Amino acid sequence: MTLQQELATSPSAKLSVKDVSKTFHTRGGRVQALDRISLNVNEGEFVCLVGPSGCGKSTLLNIIAGLETPDEGTVQTDGQPILGPGRDRMVMFQEPALFPWLDVFSNVMFGLKLKPGLSTAERKEVAQYYLKLVGLESFQHANIHELSGGMKQRVTLARAMAPNPRVLLMDEPFAALDALTREQLYGDLQRIWQERRKTIIFVTHNVREAACLGDRVVLFSPHPGRIREEFRVSLPRPRDINSVDLAEHATEIMRALKGHLRNSEVQE
Repeated sequence: MTLQQELATSPSAKLSVKDVSKTFHTRGGRVQALDRISLNVNEGEFVCLVGPSGCGKSTLLNIIAGLETPDEGTVQTDGQPILGPGRDRMVMFQEPALFPWLDVFSNVMFGLKLKPGLSTAERKEVAQYYLKLVGLESFQHANIHELSGGMKQRVTLARAMAPNPRVLLMDEPFAALDALTREQLYGDLQRIWQERRKTIIFVTHNVREAACLGDRVVLFSPHPGRIREEFRVSLPRPRDINSVDLAEHATEIMRALKGHLRNSEVQE
């Protein structure tokens, strides 16, 4: 299989979440994380989930990843139920979770162990492609401890993309980075998404970040987690997080989020 054939396979997927609820039982008592969540994500769509801590965003992401199971409801990709983790869905967390004993190239190669049917030479070619895609082709032999936080997340992104998953799940991957590094990664991620057109679900509490990256922004409110409203962001890409047009979108979304939070507090 050539590199072009590999890149042309495994298209993005369509996701369907229907009436999903999830409750956790802790020492402090019963906590309902999600209450009858329904969400459809189109093939190749970039959807951002936004809301305060405790609103169930990460729980939903973990259910889609197959790391958690819902108490009620169903989650499907292209009509097939999600029953557990799978190589068609890759997750990128806030912490890079790279292997410190492996160099950059070997970390990306490790991710390709999830992709059967490739020879060693083909895996190397794919790894080099994704390192170039994230701008780290000249750092492939660097040790992980030599990298900045932003570079580590680029390696993590390359490792997640290399097996050519149908869905990329991102749980606040830029939250721990400084503002300048985040802005650079916003540009990188938009460019990569435009080139590969993967279905992406991106969890964040940063409204402006969501408006910068997403085709659609889905607002959650907490206690229990519910979807309250959705916003389409039709601005052309690449988007500048500091632009006036984007700020107007973010302000509209933030105003709605604050309104839903006030209503939730009143109901409690």
